[in-house]
This record gives sequence, structure tokens and C-alpha cells, in this order.
Amino acid sequence: MNSYQIVDWGKPLQLRLLEKPVPQCDEVLVRITAAGVCHSDVHIRAGYFDLGGGKKLTAEQFGSKLPMTLGHEMAGTIAALGPEAEGQSGLEMGAPVVVYPWIGCGECSHCLDHRDTDCEKQRSLGSRRDGGFSDYVLVPKSRYVVPAGGVDHKLAATFACSGLTAYGALKKMPPMAAGDRLLIIGAGGLGLAAVSIAPLVTNAQMIVADLDDDKLEAATALGAHQVFNSSGDNQAAALKEAAGGPIRGIIDFVGTRQTAELAMAVAVKGSVIVIVGMMGGSLEVPLAMLSPRNLTIRGSHVGTLDELKDLIRFANEGRLQPIPVSTKPMHEINQIIDDLEARRFVGRVVVIPEAHG
Repeated sequence: MNSYQIVDWGKPLQLRLLEKPVPQCDEVLVRITAAGVCHSDVHIRAGYFDLGGGKKLTAEQFGSKLPMTLGHEMAGTIAALGPEAEGQSGLEMGAPVVVYPWIGCGECSHCLDHRDTDCEKQRSLGSRRDGGFSDYVLVPKSRYVVPAGGVDHKLAATFACSGLTAYGALKKMPPMAAGDRLLIIGAGGLGLAAVSIAPLVTNAQMIVADLDDDKLEAATALGAHQVFNSSGDNQAAALKEAAGGPIRGIIDFVGTRQTAELAMAVAVKGSVIVIVGMMGGSLEVPLAMLSPRNLTIRGSHVGTLDELKDLIRFANEGRLQPIPVSTKPMHEINQIIDDLEARRFVGRVVVIPEAHG
């Protein structure tokens, strides 16, 4: 099978011909029909995450090992089943599925409670184990393979990270009334997914801030109540005035010092700030202000298996407006990652293996 792998940190992915895995026990072999490209692929290919102050978390410290096939947003069809996976409803041969990639050790209390994302020994597909920039992916347990129903495979692939990460972050927002404001910083694939999902989670009015007017236009089309171009200096005061109401919840899908500082500056008493993006940097927080302002600052990383099932159900029920998804052949993956790093796309990009057209 063809697989696009990291062979050297900071170098282009290489096309390698590998043996097609044969599933054992409860394993499932999925034939990839669409794989989304995420900004974390940029960081892992580069070999590090920026921690600010000249510090870096290397991809190896993160848990990635060479060689490795990138790609954690995966949709496809059942190609083969291990003997223990056979006979399960929805996992018939050829059935359309979405792969949940955020897999833990399977033994700790978090994993046993189906909260793999809190596991300290992650073995996530596409970031720590071989993922979906390939013809096939081997999934270690059948429970991580979710029937897609009638959802288009290109959109379904994005649910495994873009949609799931947005949904997980939205569920960490405080209770908000219709007069409150929810600020979404960043209108990339995650931010647009949040705009699509937010009406199912909160009554607050959505404000989307970004530097790119084309992305803000896409946010408006998806239902954002207000958009704000945050380019330039000292935008916090203008954003607070434009909001026209208290910004009770803030989700930063970018994750730079500048965006985190913007979040802090526009927050009101009792606001919850959730940092999702991993663009890099650090934030200085005046600790004496957290208590009197009753602020909550926390991170959010992807979401649970049950939340992925929620999203697929919402989509099958017609309750989600699809985000913009563009399709490219998988052999262009290095150029796509370059373009994603340069922020040239609106929405999400999925790649299709050449053998599948």
C-alpha cells in the first residue's frame, strides 16, 4: 500500500510502499477514502511545537516516532476485520466509517471510562502511530471505528478532529443566555466547525474574529452573528465595543501570545477562556487578577469517542451545516501542508488516495 511518511523531521513526507496490514484479534483494517489535513500536521512534520521563550517541545518528546504516517482525520470503508471484530453491527465489509484516532493505552482509569484523551500514554493514530495519509489504516480496537451512515466521506473525515475539537471546546463553555456573547478567535477549519456546531450547544450570539476577510465571510455564511477583523494593534477595545454585550465565553483556535492576550483583554468577570490552538508562544498571566475577576483559563484537546458519535448523529439528522471542504489528491500532501502553514485555505482540505480517484 502507498503511505506518505515522515522519515526525517523538518523534511517533506516521503511516499513509501508498505505491506498492507492483516488485522488480528479486535483490529479493523479501514480503506481510506478521505483524510483531512490539520495544522498539527504542520508542527509534527516540522518536528517540534513552539513553547515560547525559545523553548520547544520536540515531536519525539510529544510521542511521535520515525518513520510514521501522518493523518488523523480519517474516513473510509471496512476492508478487513480481525476475528474478534467480526459480526458487529455497522462494521460489515465495505461499510462507511469514521476512525476515532485519539487512542489511549486502554488500561488506565481514563481509558476504561472512555476518556482516552486524558490518558498519559497516548497512541493516537496519525501523531504517534501510523495514520491516514495512506491507502489503509489499521485500527487497534473495533470500538474506535464509528459507522458514518449517510454522511459524505469528505465531510465525515473532518469530524475526527476539526469537528470533534470544536465540539469538545464548546461543551466547556459556561451556561450563556441569548444576550451573552461567545467569541471564536480564528476562522480556520476548527473555528468554522465551531460556528456550525455552536447553535446545538449554546444560546449565546457568536462573534468570530480573524485576520482574513475571506474566512470571516465563510463564518457569516455558516451563521456567525457578527465578524470582526482583528488585524492591527490594540483591537481589544474596538472588539468589546463592537460586541455590544458581555463576552462570557472565548475559544482561541489559534493559540498564539497575541490571540491569548486578546482573549484576556476582552473577557468580563466570570468569563471562561478555552485555549485550543497550538500555533505557539507563551502568555504572562497576572495571578492576582484571576480571583477578583473570577476568570477560568483552560485548555481543550479534541474530544471523546461519544462526542464523535454525537457529531455523526447530528450530521445524519441534518442538524449541522457543512463547513467548506476542498479536495486534493494525496500525492500533493507536502504542498498542501505548506499552503496550510501559510493559511491559504478557507475551511478544511481533505486528500484522496490516488487509487480511489
